[in-house]
Amino acid sequence: MDVGPRQGEEVVAVLDSIEDTKGNNGDQGELRVTTLRLIWTSKKNRRTNISIGHNCITSVNTRAAQSRLKGQTQSLYVLTKYHNQRFEFIFTALAEGTDMLFASVQGVFKAYDNSRLYRDLKLRGALIIERELKLLPLEQTYSRVNGVWNLSAEQGNLGTFFISNVRVVWYANLAENFNIRSVKVRDSKFGQALVIETTPASGGYILGFKVDPKETLDYVYKEISSLWQVYAANPVFGVEYKPDASGMGHGGLSIAPSEQDIEIVEPPERGDALAQYYADATKGVDRDPVFCSELGLAVEQLKEGLTIEQLWSVL
Repeated sequence: MDVGPRQGEEVVAVLDSIEDTKGNNGDQGELRVTTLRLIWTSKKNRRTNISIGHNCITSVNTRAAQSRLKGQTQSLYVLTKYHNQRFEFIFTALAEGTDMLFASVQGVFKAYDNSRLYRDLKLRGALIIERELKLLPLEQTYSRVNGVWNLSAEQGNLGTFFISNVRVVWYANLAENFNIRSVKVRDSKFGQALVIETTPASGGYILGFKVDPKETLDYVYKEISSLWQVYAANPVFGVEYKPDASGMGHGGLSIAPSEQDIEIVEPPERGDALAQYYADATKGVDRDPVFCSELGLAVEQLKEGLTIEQLWSVL
């Protein structure tokens, strides 16, 4: 696994002395916060690392946790979902800088969540105002093509194409909220129709468009192909995070080359490396009952680091 940044990915913060409290309790490491993911690397063995894409994250919050190096402390809880399985990651700042850890991770995740239009395929969205495309930050429109038929229905729908540096937008002339957008384009011509195929991550849609005359069809095909190649080489993800006045976030910190060239060699018979990160992995079986003095009742034993007061606070 390559833990170095990819094209279009920017490192926002590099935080030292961060413990992976759930999976490697007692092990100091480094946490890099980028515009696309969180990367934790152990200082003892750089082959021990975690890469968490922001797209998998469902929530980021702070709760009390038990650290071998720091004891009872406030930690960052990152809940994720991947392939119908839920995972929980806990990061603890061992040195001064807990606020920086919380602020940078939460700030970048919020910026990522607000920039999904750069990457997702969207149907029937409010993308058009008075027949003009609502531009995203960092977006630039290159062409507007009228008289484009969307072939998703048998009778077809007449509309307009907008081609920009980050997406292709089509909307129906009779209904502006009926639109199709593809951020990543796998393009080909099928007969006299323009065919746009989205990536499997976007649903694997195949979208057909009728563009007349033939010269316009050739022009649109070439322009989309060219812009897609430029985007693929240097993608614009739209994740903009600006640290506040206190300097939290340390935007734009670089990574030493030695940290990028990491060869990952999996040891034999390592088992399931993700097993220890399953969110409440023991809930397949009820835990033993214990007496709760606060309630005066017998209750199921709580998870380590969790209290009755914390459970009441989420209601």
